[in-house]
Amino acid sequence: MLYNTKEMKVINLNYEVIVVGAGHAGCEAALATSRLEKKTLLITINKENIADMPCNPSIGGSAKGIVVREIDALGGEMGRNADKTLLQIKMLNKSKGPAVRSLRSQADKVTYKKEMIKTLEAQENLEIKEAIVSDLLVEENKIVGITTEDGESINCNICILTTGTYLKADILVGDNRKPEGPHGEKRANFLSDNLKKLGFNILRLKTGTPPRIERSSIDFSELKREDGDDEELTFSFDNKVYYDYKNQVPCYLTYTNEKTHKIIMDNLNKSAMYGGFYEKLGTGPRYCPSIEDKVVRFSDKERHQLFLEPESLFYDDIYLQGFSTSMPYDVQEEMVHSLKGLEHAKILRYAYAIEYDAIDPLQLKPSLETKLIENLFTAGQINGTSGYEEAAGQGIIAGINASLKLDKKSPLILSRSDAYIGVLIDDLVTKGTIEPYRLLTSRAEFRLLLRSDNADLRLSKKAYEIGLLSKERYDKLLRKENDIKNLEEELKNITFPQYKCNLREYLKRPEVKIIDYIDKFSKKYDKEVLEQVEINYKYEGYITKAKKEADKIIKLGTKQIPDDIDYSKVDNLATEARQKLEKVRPRTIDQATRISGVNPSDIAILMVYLKRYYNE
Repeated sequence: MLYNTKEMKVINLNYEVIVVGAGHAGCEAALATSRLEKKTLLITINKENIADMPCNPSIGGSAKGIVVREIDALGGEMGRNADKTLLQIKMLNKSKGPAVRSLRSQADKVTYKKEMIKTLEAQENLEIKEAIVSDLLVEENKIVGITTEDGESINCNICILTTGTYLKADILVGDNRKPEGPHGEKRANFLSDNLKKLGFNILRLKTGTPPRIERSSIDFSELKREDGDDEELTFSFDNKVYYDYKNQVPCYLTYTNEKTHKIIMDNLNKSAMYGGFYEKLGTGPRYCPSIEDKVVRFSDKERHQLFLEPESLFYDDIYLQGFSTSMPYDVQEEMVHSLKGLEHAKILRYAYAIEYDAIDPLQLKPSLETKLIENLFTAGQINGTSGYEEAAGQGIIAGINASLKLDKKSPLILSRSDAYIGVLIDDLVTKGTIEPYRLLTSRAEFRLLLRSDNADLRLSKKAYEIGLLSKERYDKLLRKENDIKNLEEELKNITFPQYKCNLREYLKRPEVKIIDYIDKFSKKYDKEVLEQVEINYKYEGYITKAKKEADKIIKLGTKQIPDDIDYSKVDNLATEARQKLEKVRPRTIDQATRISGVNPSDIAILMVYLKRYYNE
């Protein structure tokens, strides 16, 4: 029982887990803990903004779509929720290899929120409360509860912070700065300052959002139409289809031009980012720059691609993807009207930049528990990431590991060869970030193993063992694995005497497709099974090589570094290596090899030390 020192009222609320923030990370974290039978409280500033998409109206994209499939394979909700609310969906990079293929959808912003709220409200062991968390209650470096700006104190065993961009958020437009969250919402004024008092290194980051245009004011005849794929696609391995693939809502393509660029350069001194109005600004995202950044940094380019994306069937806003800016409203009008098809466009909501606080992710364990405070987990943009998908991926891992810790079990640590989520978290806790981190296929050295098509085969057994995957889903996975095995046997027995090979070998030819030989099989196999077997054989050599490399890393990963190691006693380590190792505190030799500033010679010295003093 805790006492509120402000009003001295007793708050007798007991929760095993409190999740602070109900964006994409918070939703996944709260659903994971409550589904694992932990009494959970989800705290949000405004219930109407649960699972909000304050920026892009899409789910998925390059690498991100694979993360959504991984979340689904782990028993999460984002993929299912996206499938229920599709306006359009397509597979990116279909003409390229399977390692870079990824689903991207346009989701209806209205129904996406509604469906997620409905799921949360129906979930057992989960309560939702409106409040703004101002501080954490900590005893002996261990979480015991939270306090709100209203003066309430609520106790818990574990707290998961998923605060998004709300920590001391400022909206920036030209020389105007407002202390607000996204779209003018309330912000959290005190929590990040109190985290700093607890010893956390606080980062100041920045992102932005483009203007929204009234659909009826756009001349679509001047724009290139972009449709969804002409087949049924789903993020979830449930494979339940909620949309009519023949009646998807189109997107459209336009470009900036010489006039647009001139307007931007002529008014650069009015931009919040370039105008010099503020002494110091947060660092913006490298891979999602404002249109000012694009024009300045890529001055050799004559134009930049922009997509017009529908936000919902329930209102008229069109999202101008690729056109985020912090220019004043009058300059935004000029910029938009310079674009082909938007000469008479009406801006319904102006663009803005948003600054917010985050924590240094080097202060996290790979489980997403903080190193400073026991039983405090963090997930999403508070960890320095950008994107709904990156947030949701962290959220489900934080929720899983919070539950496992309550059960006194080892955490789920996904390796870089297990999942894109593993790559994401490892990058954060090993390398840190000084800008909003975005997941890219190029960040994954084992991307041929981490494909969109095999996320369930990689992760769903882990989810079932933890308790997040239903028996029905698990049995479906086992049937799929069995069908893959049976089909592979069938391929060996279908021969082509003229080529002196069987179908298994014949499939390695680029022009040969497995679907052309389905009449030779003993049964009708699902599309997923056919796809899996074809990829396995067409890319067999590359996959085998990647698995060998991954096995080497896994062996290094088994070489644990003791928690109590004192790096000051490891003779001959370079000073930078000693400092970085002390700061990151890697769990394994494998993780230590990826720390910037730690060289192979330092690793060799460390391994000798471990063998000598720890018999490792």
